[in-house]
Amino acid sequence: MTTPTRPTLSRRDFLRFGGALATTSLLAACTPQENTSAPQTDGQTQTPFNEPPQAPVNIEAPLAAIVLNRLAFGPRPGDVETFNALGATDEARLQAYLQQQLNPETLDDSEFEARYAQAGFETLHKSLEELYADHVANNPYDTNDDAYWDWYYKPAYELVDATFLRAVYSKKQLAETLADFWHNHFNIYLGQDDGVPLIVSYNRDALRANFFGNFRQLLEAVATHPAMLYYLNQNNSSDAGPNENFARELFELHTLGAENYLGVRDPNTVEKDANGIAVGYVDNDVYEAARCLTGWRVDDDLGEWEDGVEKTGRFIYYKPWHDRFNKLVLGKYIPADQEDQRDGRDVLDLLADHPGTARFIARKLCRRFISDTPPDSVTQAVANAFTENRNAPDQLKRVYETLFNSPEFRQTFGQKIKRPLEAAISMMRALNSEFIRAPSGIPWMIGLMGQPLFERRSPDGYPDIKEYWANSMSLLFRWNFAVGLSENWLDDEEQNRTVRTDLFSQTPAELRTAEALADFWIPRLLNQPVSNADREALIKVLAQEYAPSETLSEEHVRYALPAMIETLLMSPSFQWK
Repeated sequence: MTTPTRPTLSRRDFLRFGGALATTSLLAACTPQENTSAPQTDGQTQTPFNEPPQAPVNIEAPLAAIVLNRLAFGPRPGDVETFNALGATDEARLQAYLQQQLNPETLDDSEFEARYAQAGFETLHKSLEELYADHVANNPYDTNDDAYWDWYYKPAYELVDATFLRAVYSKKQLAETLADFWHNHFNIYLGQDDGVPLIVSYNRDALRANFFGNFRQLLEAVATHPAMLYYLNQNNSSDAGPNENFARELFELHTLGAENYLGVRDPNTVEKDANGIAVGYVDNDVYEAARCLTGWRVDDDLGEWEDGVEKTGRFIYYKPWHDRFNKLVLGKYIPADQEDQRDGRDVLDLLADHPGTARFIARKLCRRFISDTPPDSVTQAVANAFTENRNAPDQLKRVYETLFNSPEFRQTFGQKIKRPLEAAISMMRALNSEFIRAPSGIPWMIGLMGQPLFERRSPDGYPDIKEYWANSMSLLFRWNFAVGLSENWLDDEEQNRTVRTDLFSQTPAELRTAEALADFWIPRLLNQPVSNADREALIKVLAQEYAPSETLSEEHVRYALPAMIETLLMSPSFQWK
């Protein structure tokens, strides 16, 4: 009897098999399909890698997987066990976790803090005034030198590095996901022409200082921050020529949203609510709001020719530029010659209190944390919490509590895919990757996926629906990132920065068969089982020419393990949230 020879699989074919398996299945999983019944395996609802799920996807998943993939950038090793130890029931665990994350100052974040100290950031401690003085007004280098621009951009690039470090290692995960949400909501572009270093203050003093507090307070912090004033041209808006850029985005993106835009209409024809406030906005409201905001600018007289203007980089109300005459915004009459800043603050009050703003903000939050198309029930509940607590100093914290305690939050999984930034960070967290200052390959690869950090040029922020990200090129670069991370190809030799992922040392030494290795890494990365067909496919990627239960050499495991893990990272179950 002739002994059959084992088929061999080259390294190239090996990676091609894993990549095609994962990427093709993820594309299928993200494409709307006719509703079909998902196969059952061991009593669990499963979605095989090679079969598209029903649309919309609604996969049964442990609460730990739902919470840690939405309120956090995915679990690190041990996070699921820590979450499950918070209580005897899912309800108790969720409440304990929320109390921790909604009060981040109570968390021991010493591991992150040690890494942050080791990173040696030079500029992130600086106040707004120091950033402006050191890097804008008094840059010590010649304006024609590369050194000038390196120093000018240094705070912004250090912020990028610190953001990656926080997202991967900080225990204050909800704060990090909210920082990402609110920067997208109040988007500014890192490379704007003026005041690039000030993005450090914008992130810290406008967004992070306020997104657990009151929305009206957050709104004014954004509206008066020099980074925003520069980005949307408000710094140039005067009574001689009101610039409507900021005013338009204030209505369309920051508060009421395009869903409440009523077009080009006579404002006197718009329906009013019981308080006489227009139910939506028209173009004239934008123009009038722009007039209200004239004179809101930056104290940046670098040429030293304007009376009453210095060069501190702070927000100032410059009265000579303000349009002092009466206005009409959303049906509210704003009289002439009000006290300083009162016109603009009246606009912010109107917008922050408007029911349309409550619905718009609620829908965006539900879209981020639940589904691309969240049910109206949860959107309205969150909007109600927004309105009922509009005067509370912790208004937004109460809004988050309503959202995260909703049945819709707890009972859905797989109705969103991770955006590139979320996918990359969740991979680093899942694989326990080690770095201090992220190599340039990390932000570069995320940029190739389509989401370079803080680099959305338009004010609308990065899209938050799967159709924008579930395309072959974006997913191909996710696959390349998974390979680079797993096989340590992302080092930056020029800057002497490394990211290290030691998969072999994280694998128990006694596990040396393809079956055992697959059964260890599947729950470690997915936190839920997979179908038998998917398990067998993963075992095949790892075993290659060997039998599933055959003992593998250390050399083979080191060689083959990364490909199976890369396939898992690109599986729908890992990419969903």
